[in-house]
Amino acid sequence: MAGNRVQVILDEEERELFREAAAREGIPLSAWLREAGRERLGAQERLRQVNTVKELRAFFAACDKREKGVEPDWEEHRSVIEHSIRSGQSGT
Repeated sequence: MAGNRVQVILDEEERELFREAAAREGIPLSAWLREAGRERLGAQERLRQVNTVKELRAFFAACDKREKGVEPDWEEHRSVIEHSIRSGQSGT
């Protein structure tokens, strides 16, 4: 993979913590840092607010495109909830 290099300034303790985490996952520190950055970007995207009708329509269109199948009816949802309450399990 060709790409650009970026210098990241870390103190020794922080660098060692990151390096150890990367080693536990069996990946190089640079790959671990890239993944951490991607996760942060993903978290920001998930927190993005919908402020206009246009954005709301785009959100639902993206959901419809991504999700497959049919939403269960309320009675099925209720049954799963009640089973979960009785058993102490999530049912999912």
